[in-house]
Amino acid sequence: MAADRPESRAWWIWSAAVVAYLAAVFHRGSLGVAGTQALDRFDVGPAALSAFTVLQVGIYAGMQIPTGLLVDRFGARKVVTVAVLLLGTGQVLFALAGSYPMALLARAVLGLGDALMWVSILRLVAAHFSARRYALVATVSSALGALGGVAATFPLALALQNMGWTATFLLVGALTLGYAAVTATVVRDASPGSPQPRSGGAVFQQVRAAWSVPGTRLAFWAHFCTMFVSGALTLLWGFPYLVNGLGVPAATASVLLSVLIIGQVIGGPVVGALIGRRPECRMWIVLGYLLLNALSWVVLLGWPEGRPPLAVIATAFMVFALGGPVSAVAFALVRDYNSVRQVGTATGVANAGGHSATALGVLCVGLVLDLAQGMPGGSEYRVAMLALVALLVFGTFRTVVWWRRARAAVFAAEARGEGVPVVLTRHRWDLDIPRQTVNA
Repeated sequence: MAADRPESRAWWIWSAAVVAYLAAVFHRGSLGVAGTQALDRFDVGPAALSAFTVLQVGIYAGMQIPTGLLVDRFGARKVVTVAVLLLGTGQVLFALAGSYPMALLARAVLGLGDALMWVSILRLVAAHFSARRYALVATVSSALGALGGVAATFPLALALQNMGWTATFLLVGALTLGYAAVTATVVRDASPGSPQPRSGGAVFQQVRAAWSVPGTRLAFWAHFCTMFVSGALTLLWGFPYLVNGLGVPAATASVLLSVLIIGQVIGGPVVGALIGRRPECRMWIVLGYLLLNALSWVVLLGWPEGRPPLAVIATAFMVFALGGPVSAVAFALVRDYNSVRQVGTATGVANAGGHSATALGVLCVGLVLDLAQGMPGGSEYRVAMLALVALLVFGTFRTVVWWRRARAAVFAAEARGEGVPVVLTRHRWDLDIPRQTVNA
């Protein structure tokens, strides 16, 4: 166990790793303001453009559980260093890509590097900080990493405008490759006397056991429906939607995109502190956010002539920005409803939920845009964004289903005299029989 008062060495290790995570978030969102240029550079349509993000985020989602095994086997230092090298290589390839297949390969390499980062950061935090400090340091790590998303909005747009595609992406790729020397020399896997990494083993059995827990299913669906809207808008469709769909000037659109990231930076610690102090309220926070999210889409898509005032757009984007912080409820659920032995695997399962939804949302918007080409006045974007609304409704339905089943499991455990993670108040709409074995 890490000491309760971490040494300065622990903060140095953490700082070096967080900068690498910031770079990962930057590279993840680097296509957001470059989407319109990518359409011309690779001579593709919206569906083909969405394939960049679908591939990248799909790799991220699929690699979450394997990443945990890699960190267990080789240690966080090696995995973080490899991740930085993959991120830099992918961005250099993207800068030089002159064809669509080459650009797809570059984004796949980026997605692989990005996928290796967050679980490694959490392992380092667990190794060098006490359990009491873990939640705070992990939340701050996420908030600081989100600053990379801010750099991928108007600063990157300004660089692309002044330096051009190739020079901009070559520069950030080269800087990232150089930073691998820092992670290799500064980052260390564990404090003196801490246990060294061990192999995972029995991964399929672990995943199966974690997935069978109603709380894990609830965490998966809560993560699925809370973060994908901000993810889809930040990674690809936010800038084209603002400029081509809502008529917002390009410079203003870049600033609005940064609101999605700044909201995560500010909202993360606030939501983290709230759910830590009042765990019985965390699912009400999720459902309240989902309602606000849906109402925001109703206003944006239902506004006469489809061009709401800038203040209305900014308010809606502030609501969308809270999706990332609220999605942290999923990890609190995982921690409470799973044993220590399988909490890491369950975290990977839950983390895959939101990123799978992001990939699906990006793909669906691109497909609908292709079908809606030629509609007047940017209304094709109004139709395309309905794909995100449909996904939001589906995810909300599944979240409510597993919320009731997880609550039923808690009440059943209370009836057996077992300890429960959170004391809940039974309502008339609660299930009478736990449905732990039901598959859906």
